[in-house]
Amino acid sequence: MPIATKPQLNPLLKLALDLGPLALFFFANSRFGIFAATATFMVAVLAALAVSYAMTRHFAIMPVVTAIIVVIFGGLTLFLHDATFIKVKPTIIYALFGAVLIGGLAFNKPLLGIVFDSLFHLTEEGWRKLTWHWAIFFLVLAVLNEIVWRNTSTDVWVDFKVFGVVPLTFLFGALQMPLLKKYAVEPAE
Repeated sequence: MPIATKPQLNPLLKLALDLGPLALFFFANSRFGIFAATATFMVAVLAALAVSYAMTRHFAIMPVVTAIIVVIFGGLTLFLHDATFIKVKPTIIYALFGAVLIGGLAFNKPLLGIVFDSLFHLTEEGWRKLTWHWAIFFLVLAVLNEIVWRNTSTDVWVDFKVFGVVPLTFLFGALQMPLLKKYAVEPAE
């Protein structure tokens, strides 16, 4: 009996669901300020999560963790009327993802292999190296976020989130292509 695979989102729709809330956050901040942007971001992240679930009938772990942290820190930002909480949120998410990836490696479980196994077929060494690369990248993003939000205005920090982190992430992902090619294995028939 064949094993049923989880339905996957169209890559363009997935990209829109991942980046759409951030784009709305940026737009709302530019028009209405950080508190309206935070509320918009919270609603948009939850809506993206709902659309993803409606189309696949499962929750991916990273968007769920992100949504929980957005709601908690966004809620604190709005309730206490203090933008510090929404600014710290990326640091916590990046540090958490980096730490979880390193923790998986400590238990000889390259967790990226679990998350991206349907997209890439790599050797164990390939998954281990790719996991290290992304773990370090997430930890660097956590440090960068701390530096930027503590030393710039809220508007500069929002611009950094949209025009700094997003392109850096795409560039970093593209730079992993040689590793993906070097350690690729053909899937078993």
